[in-house]
Amino acid sequence: MVRLSFDTEMWERGILLVPLPQDVRDEIEADLRARLLELVATVRDVVLDFSFWSRRMRDDYRRLLEPTGVVPETIFVATDRETVLERVRARRGSHPDDFVLSDELAAQYFDHFEVPTAEEGPLTVIASSPANSSDSRH
Repeated sequence: MVRLSFDTEMWERGILLVPLPQDVRDEIEADLRARLLELVATVRDVVLDFSFWSRRMRDDYRRLLEPTGVVPETIFVATDRETVLERVRARRGSHPDDFVLSDELAAQYFDHFEVPTAEEGPLTVIASSPANSSDSRH
């Protein structure tokens, strides 16, 4: 499968600070959406490694893929707030999946995340455990 990631795209463009200015975010998203459609057209399996923090964004991508006949599945790694914040604090900025966020920004992202529900479409929920907290990715 092919993994498309905002973080990887930012890293490859030399962007190391978040949050992104809206125009840069829009440009990256447009590029990723175009690549997604190209990959789906060639019958490739694709993982969108995005935060998908809002139902609106998840619905938007479902609408984007609807004409292709692809029904996306949401994989949600259910992780408690303290574990997420601990993992983010452990980041060092050494690779694309290791962006450093302030405690305040990480908490804001977590607190505004809209948990996906089965009514949105296919959903797999994976329980994360604090024992995995040494892994800086979530």
